[in-house]
Amino acid sequence: MTVGIKDVARIAEVSPATVSRVLSGRSVDPAMRDRVLAAVRATGYRPNLAARRLRSRHSNTIGLIVADIRNPFFTAVSRTVEDIAYERGLRVILCNTDEDPAKEAMYLQLMQEERVTGVILAPTRQGAEKVSRAKAEHPIILIDRVAATTTDCVVLDNEAMAGALVAHLHAQGFASITGLFGAASTTGAERRAGFEQAARTIGIHTQSLSVPHGEGEAERLVGALLQAPDRPEAIIASNGVMLMSVLRTARALGLSVPSDFALAGFDNDAWTEFAADGLSVIEQPVEEIGRTAMAMLLDRLDHPNAAARKVVLSGRLIARGSTIRPDASSGRNEE
Repeated sequence: MTVGIKDVARIAEVSPATVSRVLSGRSVDPAMRDRVLAAVRATGYRPNLAARRLRSRHSNTIGLIVADIRNPFFTAVSRTVEDIAYERGLRVILCNTDEDPAKEAMYLQLMQEERVTGVILAPTRQGAEKVSRAKAEHPIILIDRVAATTTDCVVLDNEAMAGALVAHLHAQGFASITGLFGAASTTGAERRAGFEQAARTIGIHTQSLSVPHGEGEAERLVGALLQAPDRPEAIIASNGVMLMSVLRTARALGLSVPSDFALAGFDNDAWTEFAADGLSVIEQPVEEIGRTAMAMLLDRLDHPNAAARKVVLSGRLIARGSTIRPDASSGRNEE
């Protein structure tokens, strides 16, 4: 016997329209949504997605396009988005661009062809500009990277957090600081701007370097930096992958943190607590970013003509042993 949407509606004691609304991820009273999803599980109902696409402009699928799935930040955000999508009866198509605008454009086209309900995107710099000008058939929510205010987005306060790292290192007595920033993203540009502004305000010597995205690019740049006669006293890395590249290169050169140079960066990945007597990092609210992006997407479906919103979240500085001067007293603390 074939189970239909009317059977689900009867068991859940709601209308077929409400069942359809739940399955498409639209806003529904939580208690009512739970009854519908329980009825779906009880009946084993499986919607005919092909037929639904023919009848409707969209499927019950979310597109999630990230810049680098190797980066634990994007892994954590993806997990949160997938968890919420599952609770709402939505599927997720996950794509990885490797910071390549051509791959990004291809995946955005794929989302159009799949008639997705909406897209959560961590864009390249070129992609952010294009998205802000384009008129997609579905909502697009930007995460981690910002575009013009014509597109909904949720981001970290990158400039303030980069400035917090500079201020922390200066307070520990470091006066020569080098910052490493991704060349392909608006996030890297914002963190670089915050780094440079904080250095000017404090009045210390710094240099900021752009790191191209690609296998081995960070290691090559860091290798030259650490072997220079004027090696910096401290280094700030603008993401977790780059932070690991600095440590890997230092180890290959026989250098250690913090005895040879101090190291701080972004992303409180699990390994950072144990590397180099603990790395000082900015902890990003990754779960909150994912939850906020999904909430903005679902709200945009219900209010397609509302003004675009930009949500800026704050991170937390966790100070550990990697930024303590060799001649200072040992120990750890959190700020």
